[in-house]
Amino acid sequence: MKYFLIFIGLYSSILFSQQDNNEEYKKRILESTEVDFLMSYYSQDGDNASVTGGIGSEELWDITPTIVVAYPLNDDDVLTANVGISAYTSASSSNLNPWDTTGASSNGGDDDDEGDDDFTNKNAAGDVIGSPWVASTGASASDVWIGGTFGYSHNSDNRNFIWSGHISFSTEYDYTSTGIGGSITKLFNEKNTEMHIGAQAYIDFWNPKYPTELDSYLEAGGNLNNGFFRGITIWDENGAPIHPVGEMWNPENFSLISNKGRNTFSTTLGFSQILSKKAQFSLSLDIVYQQGWLANPMQRVYFADKKNYFIGNPESIPIYTSPENKDVFQLADDIERLPNTRFKTPIGLRFNYYVNERLALRTYYRYYFDDWGITSHTASLEIPIKLGSRFTIYPSYRYYTQTAADYFAPFEEHLSTDEFYTSDYDLSEFEANQYGFGVSYTDIFAKGHIGKFGIKNVDLRYHQYDRSTGLTSWIISGGIKFVMQ
Repeated sequence: MKYFLIFIGLYSSILFSQQDNNEEYKKRILESTEVDFLMSYYSQDGDNASVTGGIGSEELWDITPTIVVAYPLNDDDVLTANVGISAYTSASSSNLNPWDTTGASSNGGDDDDEGDDDFTNKNAAGDVIGSPWVASTGASASDVWIGGTFGYSHNSDNRNFIWSGHISFSTEYDYTSTGIGGSITKLFNEKNTEMHIGAQAYIDFWNPKYPTELDSYLEAGGNLNNGFFRGITIWDENGAPIHPVGEMWNPENFSLISNKGRNTFSTTLGFSQILSKKAQFSLSLDIVYQQGWLANPMQRVYFADKKNYFIGNPESIPIYTSPENKDVFQLADDIERLPNTRFKTPIGLRFNYYVNERLALRTYYRYYFDDWGITSHTASLEIPIKLGSRFTIYPSYRYYTQTAADYFAPFEEHLSTDEFYTSDYDLSEFEANQYGFGVSYTDIFAKGHIGKFGIKNVDLRYHQYDRSTGLTSWIISGGIKFVMQ
């Protein structure tokens, strides 16, 4: 994963009501246009960066402004638009080219086969340096994701049948995605029972970026005295320089990816039942199929059965895996490689209980499994507590645990004879705890105004995330809902 990034979204509410006994009257699904302005700030750090083979800084920050608009076309139909931008900087991704401090190499390689201008990170002695623990400032150090989803929904006259459709598009530094989907929902038993089925497809394409040393090795035809490597000393694991004779660094497993597509198809089944005036539960089942290039070409892998070679200060080789290493970088053996198909199946259960007018309980459990060997369990609890008629606080807790994928191994524990391999700790075995707190202000009459828009809701939340692998993160998010009056 290029970065561990959590994206905060907000979905517009759709209000259902029974048809009045007078057939000439029908309540509108959405009375007037609603606009949500959302913003989140996310920060993380850790020691298992996937771009540098499972070790190195995972420091990252991300800011995400989003706007969501719901526009009623008539009594029954609503258009929605959700458009957002996610701008981040990442220490891990920056080390696609750890020796570049200018952004000169935007494709992870060398355009003119000269290469000298890409080695701009040097110490006082003029030696080229880089480290998985130090962020470079090359082109991959930051990125902007831009995306939007546009939807349409229609409700039947009696509000017991809803169908909807949506399209989406997003693009970023090395990836574009186009999606389409739809769903139908049927309500029974005086709207106490609800069944839902949905499907969606995403057709995605890589604009692949590779670790600089691997891409440049192919460009130089394996000649370490040519192109990007010309005039650069490469050291073996004992701190001795290598020469154009004898055993040399040779990433023989590496090749450029030929299949640049990734397709995802999913089906969702849902069932919801109101049990009483105070209790409601729902079940959901998702079946997800992916095919194409499912690995990330930016992420390095190092083999246990291959000798190690470095660029930088040879005196720091013995402390390479320590954050104390500031000036030497190990040349990769390959990029991660994973199967070109994947089946994923999450099964979820929600149970909500209304204790009294001040207190409610929202519980959730999910079981997940896939054909890569990962199984996981998620359990969460949120307790909305009303403080008067307008303010509500939301303490929450979430626990997560998963097994490792069959193809995961830490830094330098894979073998070059393996068919598939990754050192991405998102695919490792771990446990995680997330603690959250939020506060919401609601004015159903929208008395506060900005121009023609009344302020209906203000929401602010904070979450702290801690993973057993050492990754820690926090996110603060907020939103303001306006209604046109």
